[in-house]
Amino acid sequence: MTGWLGRRALRTIHEFRTRLARYHLQQRTLAKAMLVDDPVVRAAALHHAREHGLTDAQVRARVARYVDEIVPQLNVLSYYKLGYNVAKVVLNLLYRVTVDYQDERALERIPKKDVVVYVMNHRSNVDYVVVAYVLAYGAHLSYAVGEWARVWPLEYVFKSFGSYFVRRGFREPLYHAVLERYVQLITKNGVTQGFFPEGRLARDGRLGPPKVGLLDYICRTLRDPEFTRDIWFVPVAINFDRVLEDRALIRELVDEQDRPARVSQAWTVVSYVASNLLRLLTGRLQRYGRAAANFGTPLSLRHWLAAAQPQLLELAKAARLAGLQQLAEELMRRIGAIIPVTPVPLAAAALLSFERSVIPRGALLERMDQLRDRLHDVNAKVVRGDARILDVWDRAWRMLRLRRLVVADGDSLVVLPGGRPLLEFYANSIAHLLPIRGPRTPFHKQHETDPGLPRLRRSP
Repeated sequence: MTGWLGRRALRTIHEFRTRLARYHLQQRTLAKAMLVDDPVVRAAALHHAREHGLTDAQVRARVARYVDEIVPQLNVLSYYKLGYNVAKVVLNLLYRVTVDYQDERALERIPKKDVVVYVMNHRSNVDYVVVAYVLAYGAHLSYAVGEWARVWPLEYVFKSFGSYFVRRGFREPLYHAVLERYVQLITKNGVTQGFFPEGRLARDGRLGPPKVGLLDYICRTLRDPEFTRDIWFVPVAINFDRVLEDRALIRELVDEQDRPARVSQAWTVVSYVASNLLRLLTGRLQRYGRAAANFGTPLSLRHWLAAAQPQLLELAKAARLAGLQQLAEELMRRIGAIIPVTPVPLAAAALLSFERSVIPRGALLERMDQLRDRLHDVNAKVVRGDARILDVWDRAWRMLRLRRLVVADGDSLVVLPGGRPLLEFYANSIAHLLPIRGPRTPFHKQHETDPGLPRLRRSP
């Protein structure tokens, strides 16, 4: 780094005490050249050319296009001076952002020379911002970002933040050869990464099954004899009192015919931003409660392989992926165990557990207290777990009333029919922490037979 901008970037790195790999500061052209000349990529390109009858120039152009699409160029000032400060303002306008639990002793035991990968549940597109924001003083994250962000200007913003793009569901072997070698390149160079094992946002609010493609790429870095370090996976659990895109996420689960077009989705985002900007300017903008992140006990990849199956990474793909599925499930189990239980999910679970629409307020408070005790029994991470249950309800009530999910009728509360799917969405985020007692299915009113009552179908 030279010149004024270079010196300013170095001061910023020291200011944030950032764990930043030297590779991040290298020129993007160097990484691109390494990928184009990589033996694995060249072999895949040769096979692709033969299979599809392409010339060497044509297949090289395709490789160059994939490399250009994937490889970012981190701009330290963009990430820390622009991104961090915008995130700080926006997040604190919308939420109270907290880290309520982290296994500090275990996290401190990770050797400085080793590679750290943060694995997270995917509740909202705000997840990227929340985790990067709370980790800003100490670590820079290179995210695996889906194609949804490959639009102007988001593509340039994410690339300047050091994130790389992944085509979901694109099966071409040549593309995956380039992507795999890039992921292994940054892993070997000590880049701290972040990715979502579920691969997509949770449509019904539940933790989804993990996918192993990206995990496989990262793990196979250990096959390089020159790579002698360990890889540590740090589970990160995120939860919100309000997920900004919750109504869009559940639309198809309420009515499978209701699939909004891209124009409709874009208009929803624009109108949402505009309405909140208007509320901000008129002083009527209210916070949406908690945005909480917890950091669990890290998992050493080398230790896990030694205990599970030392030769796993040498197996054929099908057998290897089956073995890595166990690793992915263990990571999701660790994430699920530390999901923050914020006021709205707790209140939603309590409301729906009555299996009726009208609930006495006193009975609800008692049920919330009972559920909180059950959560403590399984060592769940309840936000403000020692607060009076009335205070917890007051915080949840503000959001439920604002969203028009529940209304008060004297000393009773009425769950509005149109609000039930959203209540299920939030209750589902902690459903795995509340073991079922008795034969009834939780969070559903089994005795109601009204076919017109909106319900949230199970996400496929």
